[in-house]
Amino acid sequence: MKNNPIVPYILIMAFGIALIFFMSLDGVGKQAELAEGEHGTTEEGAGGDEALVQACIGCHGGDLKGGTGPSLVGLDADHIVDVLENGIEGTPMTPGLKTGDEARAIAEYISSLE
Repeated sequence: MKNNPIVPYILIMAFGIALIFFMSLDGVGKQAELAEGEHGTTEEGAGGDEALVQACIGCHGGDLKGGTGPSLVGLDADHIVDVLENGIEGTPMTPGLKTGDEARAIAEYISSLE
């Protein structure tokens, strides 16, 4: 009787499925942990913390030095507040994106970057 050549492949597949399952369980725990940390920082009003500029990163790049949108580094805080509150026509920067203290905190943080 010969060994069945498909058995090792079935074992590897079963191991792979089990590995994916257990890694996804680990990810669920980390997702909840990250969500708690992210909300805690924003609710505390972290004074321009990096968590506040997450919406900016999508267009302006991870270092805010430009991506789809222009570089934000070196801009005046008052100009940034104006754009956040009033927007820029014809761009994804719609009026009211951020307002008040949150807009000021983001502007202060961005204007402090070099």
